[in-house]
Amino acid sequence: MKTRLLLPLAPVIAALCLAPALAHAQSVGIAGMLGSKALLVVDAHPPRALGAGDEFQGVKVLSVGKDEATVEVKGAQRVLRLGEAPVSVGRKGGSGKRVVMMADSRGHFVNSGTINGRVMQYMVDTGASSVAIGRADADRMGLNYLNGQPVRMNTANGVTQGWRIKLDSVRLGDVEVFGIEAVITPQPMPYVLLGNSLLNEFQMTRINNEMVLEKRN
Repeated sequence: MKTRLLLPLAPVIAALCLAPALAHAQSVGIAGMLGSKALLVVDAHPPRALGAGDEFQGVKVLSVGKDEATVEVKGAQRVLRLGEAPVSVGRKGGSGKRVVMMADSRGHFVNSGTINGRVMQYMVDTGASSVAIGRADADRMGLNYLNGQPVRMNTANGVTQGWRIKLDSVRLGDVEVFGIEAVITPQPMPYVLLGNSLLNEFQMTRINNEMVLEKRN
């Protein structure tokens, strides 16, 4: 049976030990794939091969794909992908105030969170005025965008129609914010783009490849 490791395990574990932690939150990432199991790194514990239905340190594996795994921690689901930075999962109530993210190899801040309780993969985009969601993702998350405000959007294929809506909740790590404006785009997008309609709810600090979002009072 072949084992596919993205990175040497020692640096992965070291990075997790050095990463700032949220109170009562766990850092969970994938170090590699082992057949139908994922090698999960939970906090500073050594990698553990887990398949669907297995549980370790409060992290339950729901499913394992080719390069990803869906896990559940304290009622919250997250999609972990091989090659992405570990995600922080914590209290279900979303009462935290601080989110710490690490840039990927391209310098992008990519991670997973939830919109209206549904899992989404996001990328921080400080140049976008609002949260932007592709129509396919909006359908998957059950967003009722057709009753939103129609807006005209300029795309590479010309002017097309999108929809402006309000999101009930957006959760990043252990922080949850409410009533965030978003635009649904007709074209598919690889990520949900987190623009300034959400980022303005935070004080943002970036040092090298680390970004810290502190929720404003």
